[in-house]
Amino acid sequence: MDNKNNSDKDHDAALQNPYAATTDIQHLPLQKQTIQNPIPNLTNEPLDSTLNVTPKSARTKTTLASGEPLRLAVVGHTNTGKTSILRTLLRDVYFGEVKNEAATTRHVERAQLTDSQTGEALVSLYDTPGLEDASGLMDWLEDNTASRRDGIERLQQFLAADIAQSYDQGTDTSTSYADGFGDYSQEAKVIRQLLASDMAIYVVDAREPVLGKYKDELAILSWAAIPVMPVFNFTDSQDANIDAWQTMLARRNLHISTRFDSVAFEFTDEMRLWQNLATMLTHAEMLEQLMQRRTEDWAQLYDEANIIIADFLLDIAAFVREINDDDDPMPILQQMQEGVRQSERAMQQRLLNAYKFYDNAVAATPLELKAYQQDPFDPELLKSYGIRTTSGAAAGALLGLGIDAAALGTTLGLGAALGGIAGGLLSNTTSIADKLSGVKRLYIDPATLTLLATRAIDLLAALRHRGHAATDATQMLYSSEYNNYTDNDNNAAIVTPWATHKLPSELKKARGKPQWSSLSSGKSEQAQSLRTDAAWSLSNKIQSREN
Repeated sequence: MDNKNNSDKDHDAALQNPYAATTDIQHLPLQKQTIQNPIPNLTNEPLDSTLNVTPKSARTKTTLASGEPLRLAVVGHTNTGKTSILRTLLRDVYFGEVKNEAATTRHVERAQLTDSQTGEALVSLYDTPGLEDASGLMDWLEDNTASRRDGIERLQQFLAADIAQSYDQGTDTSTSYADGFGDYSQEAKVIRQLLASDMAIYVVDAREPVLGKYKDELAILSWAAIPVMPVFNFTDSQDANIDAWQTMLARRNLHISTRFDSVAFEFTDEMRLWQNLATMLTHAEMLEQLMQRRTEDWAQLYDEANIIIADFLLDIAAFVREINDDDDPMPILQQMQEGVRQSERAMQQRLLNAYKFYDNAVAATPLELKAYQQDPFDPELLKSYGIRTTSGAAAGALLGLGIDAAALGTTLGLGAALGGIAGGLLSNTTSIADKLSGVKRLYIDPATLTLLATRAIDLLAALRHRGHAATDATQMLYSSEYNNYTDNDNNAAIVTPWATHKLPSELKKARGKPQWSSLSSGKSEQAQSLRTDAAWSLSNKIQSREN
């Protein structure tokens, strides 16, 4: 009888504990900031404070009210990719820490998804530590809490116990307690956040077999009395065990789940994640607003990316240099090549920035792959893209646009020879008047323009299908369906956006507009302004070919 009274007193005391509030991190686009404690009369402390406390919101939890941001806890076993999923949802390579080892996340960290137009907070995401020993915790709960109490009461009693306290600061975490149980402070951090949230997603590494510890985790999570939706990560792996997982989940009345690979990203998977969560809420207005805004933003970003590509191609197509007939063209050819290389790199970086990928130590970018480092004037690169020159000569011996041997005369032999050395550039006499006056005009060859276009479009496809959790340059670089067929010799082939001899009209027009090129005029802003309309028109054509 005394034991019963003591248990009741412990339980009632746990209910009276205040919530350990926090200084947390609010993730708005491309910036981090510290925000003030949302709960009055409490000092700012880490979210996973060592106090044996229970959130006040857990004691008064009601259905999510209309107009409030959704509080979504991201939970799961250690090393299942919880932080990775948040990085990809946030489009933020800097969020948290991602390593291929257990217990990387040691503290609860908050991020927010906001309306990009109004700045309104729509969803608060909470990254939690991994559940390390749910089976041991379940044993403790069964031995030390009354089965007649509801789940929340049993979890609160656990939070009030010594084993729920943190021993991170200078204390030996291997200490064994008198009752035979160890330190469950990491599990306590997860449960505190779970009780303070409106719903949770349970991250599953789809490569893992269904084990007893995962079943215990789900049983404990169910006691929090909030909707829990399993999310399968790393679904692109050949070792995925999704069918076995879904069978186990169904036996625990978890019939709504979704796939969201944090490395092999699909925007449709993200939308399905939000849609499935919305079906579990009484008021889903915030998620509906989030889905609408993110869909609009994703489409707008795609439009802007194609304009970046089109603008770059027009800048290169309009690039022209004139030399005298007797001048050695090689120094100019080399200068033009270097200008194109720098312009392509700048275009690639603009695409990376637009999709919030950066060259840094946090995450590898697609540009680290050989395909995007290779010199665009390397004849072997033309071969690998299956691009044939207008003359039918070997790749690299590139002739000018629409000029035959009769018009060029002896220049033809010079051009073919230079092409083999320089690649992608050739003296292109555009009129008989130029020939008679002894002037040569050097342009970028149509084959090289086609190569630059194909490589830019391929990079864009890679960025749209690459999760922000990818930390390895060889991890999932998307290969478009149009790159997966073979030619007549059964060799891998890549479909270019247009035939080399059929450049879009905008690029043909740019040939006669040297003022459109910042490389020709040296006036970047003025040149860009002049080609704006053509860039918009060309971007529409590029999109239609991509689709």
